[in-house]
Formats: sequence, C-alpha cells, structure tokens
Amino acid sequence: MSDRHHHQHHGHEHRHAHGHGHGRGEHQHEHPHPRAHSPAGLRHRVAHLLKPHSHETADKLDSALESSARGMRALWVSLAVLGVTALAQAVVVVVSGSVALLGDTVHNTADALTAVPLGIAFVLGRRAATRRFTYGYGRAEDLAGIVILLTIAASAAFAAWTAVGRLLDPRPVEQIPAVAVAALVGFAGNEWVARYRTRVGRAIGSAALVADGLHARTDGFTSLAVLLSAGGAALGWQLADPIVGLAITAAITLVLRDAAREVFRRVMDAVDPDLVDRAERALRDVAGVRDVGELRLRWIGHRLRAEVAVVVDGEVSVRQAHAIAVDAEHALLHAVPRLTAALVHADPAPVPGEADPHLPLAHHTAA
Repeated sequence: MSDRHHHQHHGHEHRHAHGHGHGRGEHQHEHPHPRAHSPAGLRHRVAHLLKPHSHETADKLDSALESSARGMRALWVSLAVLGVTALAQAVVVVVSGSVALLGDTVHNTADALTAVPLGIAFVLGRRAATRRFTYGYGRAEDLAGIVILLTIAASAAFAAWTAVGRLLDPRPVEQIPAVAVAALVGFAGNEWVARYRTRVGRAIGSAALVADGLHARTDGFTSLAVLLSAGGAALGWQLADPIVGLAITAAITLVLRDAAREVFRRVMDAVDPDLVDRAERALRDVAGVRDVGELRLRWIGHRLRAEVAVVVDGEVSVRQAHAIAVDAEHALLHAVPRLTAALVHADPAPVPGEADPHLPLAHHTAA
C-alpha cells in the first residue's frame, strides 16, 4: 500500500513541477515571512537571508523565471553603478598614489565583476531539467557563490600586499581632497548597490546574490576608512595610508567569513529550521493526515523542494490516499515560501501486530 501510494504520487509531483505550476505563481504572493537565523549586528547583518518577500506579478509570469530575471536586472544595474564608481576612484588613485584608495578601488572592481558568474548561474538556472541533471541547473548559483568567495579572498590578499609594501616604503599621498571625495563616492555607490542586491536577493531567495550584497556593503565601509587615510595624510602622517589599507583588509576578511558561512550552509542543503516547523504545522492541519514522518527541504538555486512522508488511514483506497497527498502538497506550497515542488509519500497508519511495511528496505538503510 505504502509503495503504491509513493509511486502514484511521484507522477503527481512531476505534473505540479512542470505543468500546473503550484508554488510557482499563484501561491507565492500571500506567504507570511519566516524568521531568519543568520547572524546580525555590525558584521553586515546577514539576518533574514532565507526570508523572501514576494512582490512579483506572479499571476502573469512564472515566478521562477521572473525571479531569475529580477536577479539578472540586479546584477547588471549594480555592475553599471560599481563600474562607474571604480572608474572614478581609479582616476584619483593615479593622481594621488593612495594605496588605501587603490585597495578600495580594486575591491570595487572585483565586486562589480562578480556579476559575471552570478549572471551565468541565473541563465543556467532557467534551463529545463534533463535526464542527466534531473533537478535542473539551479545549483549553479552555489558554484557562483564559491567564485564570489574566491574573488573576495583575492581582493583581500591584494589589499594586504599593497598596504604592507607601502608600510615598508612610505610615500606621501598627493591630491588629498580628491582622495576624500573618491572615498565618499565609493561609499555612496557601494551602499546603494548593497541595499539593492540584498533586497532583490532576499526577494528571490538567492544566497549568492545576498552574499554579493554583503560584499558591496563592506566595500562601502572600507571606502569610509579611506577618509581616515586622507585625514592622516593631511596631518603629515605617511603611515596612515598603509595602516588604513590593512584595516580594509581586515574588514574584507570579516565579510568573507560571513559570506562563506552562508554559502557553505546553502551548499550543504541547510534551511531555516522555522521553514521545517512551518511545513510540519501545515501538514498536520490537512484532513486525513494522522502524523508527519520524515520531512526534508533543500534549496536548488533560489527555489525549494520538499520530500515528506505522511501517515494516513491504512484502510483507505489508493485514490483516497492520493487525494490526501495532493492536499498535503497543496498545503505545503501555500505555507512554505519559494517552494516549487513537493514529493509526498503516504504511509499506512500502523496496526497492532502488523509488520512494518518498510521492513524489506531495512537492510538498505542500515548504518
């Protein structure tokens, strides 16, 4: 009975994922927001990473494609803003010789270029599943997140190298007022991009885009640090510039740690435990569901999939059990933001003296 229900509903889940579109469109605009579990505070407030806010016109467009399109727009707009910011700063670097501003400029340039791997990931994520990639290409976003981490690490290493070099060979900073203005321009450009990227990243559930936004926010703070370099240089303290350069390196390292934590969690299929609790509550409210067994959620790109076993009356027909499974999937799609498909397995309620129907599988799951 259990296996028949499982296979029966596997086909139903497939139809939802590729035909009816439950959870992709009409069910995404009324979800309450889950509490996030990310760290908060001065370390760039990673809070609410997995807290999507759906504002798409989901009744007109497939929300999965729409979310990728929103991600692409965020990437190219932020690329343009950061590109202009970095170019303006580069001009000042040439005329001033400030290594602190050089480190900031390089970091801004690297931040802008992270749009490339993320853009590739969003394009790949739109491709249909194949017999080799049966879950599709959404996990390309996780690979893009790793590339972003490597980019942040490389920019930190470069900033440290230039700052140490200037400590060993101090030089005066020229055009100090221009350096101060360039620092303010860098802060303004990065803070705008940070807010934009994190807002869109949370809205579409993309950890990589949120990590990229946090990266931009750190760049904004490091741009403000360049003001300290300009102030020290104005007072005649030549070591102020390389010391601020080292401080910028430290700030980059902090954001690297936070971003690495979030990307690692996503790669390891971590989800907000509140989402699991929400799913369980929704399933227990479904008529015909006596209990909830194993429940699994995983991110594939910026979309969620679920696998769950529910306990039903063992005397009902296959059709009735299937109807309960349909209701259970429907409840999940309403209750869990960004969920696009669920596979529901119906188990018969145990009867005293009856053997466990899963006993033939025991030797396959033993440790």
